[in-house]
Parts: sequence; C-alpha cells; structure tokens
Amino acid sequence: MTRLIGCVRLADIGDGFHRVILALVPPGAGKTMLAERLPTILPRLSDEASLRATSIHSLISNDTLTSLMRVPPFEHPHHTASPAAMIGAARGGGLIPGSLSLASEGVLFLDEAAEFSRNVLDALRQPLEQGKVHIHRASLRATLPASVQLVLAHNPCPCGKAGAEATDAFCSCTPMQRRRYASRISGPLRDRIDLGITLRRVASVNGGAGEQQDTQTSEKLRARVNEARAAAAERLAGTPWHVNAEVSGGWLREGKLRLSAHTTALLDRALALGTLTLRGYDRALRVAWSVADLAGKTSPGAAEVSRALMFREARS
Repeated sequence: MTRLIGCVRLADIGDGFHRVILALVPPGAGKTMLAERLPTILPRLSDEASLRATSIHSLISNDTLTSLMRVPPFEHPHHTASPAAMIGAARGGGLIPGSLSLASEGVLFLDEAAEFSRNVLDALRQPLEQGKVHIHRASLRATLPASVQLVLAHNPCPCGKAGAEATDAFCSCTPMQRRRYASRISGPLRDRIDLGITLRRVASVNGGAGEQQDTQTSEKLRARVNEARAAAAERLAGTPWHVNAEVSGGWLREGKLRLSAHTTALLDRALALGTLTLRGYDRALRVAWSVADLAGKTSPGAAEVSRALMFREARS
C-alpha cells in the first residue's frame, strides 16, 4: 500500500524518520492498516539501534530474549493509557518503560488521538524534541530512549462524518464542537508535527475498469527509503546527524546547506506573517530535504519546499 489518499506516500514518511505525523481520518479509511505497514518500509535496525531496542524490551519480557530485534518496533496503546503507561514508571524498585520507549527506533501509533488525555499528549512534547525521556521519581531517576516516529490519527469531528460525500452520512456536529474536538491536540504539540495528511473512506473494494493498479510492495518502498537515507547519510557525513529529522535547524539555515532566498521564499513569507514559527520553519526545511532525497535530487527546490509547507498546512 503506497498511497495515503491524494496526500503523501508511505515512503515520504519513512525517509527522514520525521518525528510526528498527523492523519485526519474518518472511520473506515484504513488508518490502522497503513500505520502497521510503516515499520515494514523502514530500514532494518542497525546493530546499535537493535541493541537499544532489544534492551528496552528485555525490561518487560518474561522470557529470555535469544536474538536482537531487527524490525523497527510498533506500539499501539489504547486511548485510555495513563501518563505512566505512556512515559514509564518506577515500580517495586525497578523501572517499567512506557509505550514511548518501547517504540523507540520504530513507530508509536496513537489512534483516536483526540480521545487521549491532554496530560498524556502534552507529556510527549519534550521527549519528541530530545529523543529521550527522563523519569524522575522519589525512588528512582532514569533516562530512556524515545527516538520514535509518532503517528497521530483522529476523526475530523466527534461523529466522524465531516467531509463525507454520501448524503446519508451528513455530519451533525456544530462548528464549535469541531473546533473543541480538534483543540484536544494542543498548539505546542501541533507545532511539532512534521507531516499532516488526510484520508478518505474506502469507496470501493475493487478498482475501476481500466484503472491502473498500484503494484508497489513494502520491499520496493523500503528500497526507495534506503536509497534516500543513504543520500542523506552521505550528505551528513562528518556531522553528529544521520537522518534529516535530526539535523539542527540553525545548521540548515546558516550552514553550508543553506538554500537560496528564492527557494525558501514561501517559508520566509509565512514566518514573516506569523503563520509559521521558527520551529515550524526548521521542520519544513527538514521535510523538504527528505522530499528531495526521495526524488533523487541533490538539494530541494521551490517545489520541494512548497510540498513541505503543504504538509504543515494540512495538520489542522
């Protein structure tokens, strides 16, 4: 499965290991299936990443682990999860990692994100920035890895029918109800979202007559992602970073990879008008580099920057 209805391909998500993805999805659009496929297109874990992921999972495993994890982990906690279940907790003198750390080096999928506790969602903000989570309790202090791709999915409104094309699926929610529902994901967390996408309900189980079928597989997409990551790794050789999502915004804006004023004109204008924060500016630049890597280009042009900005505008 390669297409997230008209907005973004799975490979676009997997390339730069961008931290947060928001999908505005009505019921029955296949969001869970797509999220579960994401680890299958990510590169297999390196020895170092595999050792970190396996070590974290060994803390909760009742069985002896006999091999290292090579496939990126996938965590899908229920929306009733507590802050301790998400972040981690101290129990019985030991440490219990939360879903955030268990998903490190892989994917953390929060379905029905707007139904999660506001405290749980806002607790993710600092770990997403730092790539690690600090647990401070009276009996224990610890730091655990939290380098995840966070996928948030929520309905367009409380009833889930907003935007439906069928006449018998009319949304009964008021504009105020829709705004209140969307606001459950706070502004500071939304500002950390790299990619916004929209899905529509599946309208047919069969392709139309003469319609070209999508024959991409996870293996083919993973090959594309590997090529794009190799290009990024070559470009970032000699720096502390390995993928686009890790690169310092200041280095992208002022370093040797600084793009021309013509290329970043859209971002500069959005920043000047106040519709884009500096954090959002830097995140859009990182996405633009990922789009360019997937297209086999040596650097982003105005088209890649425009697409990155489109992803940000699709977050709400």
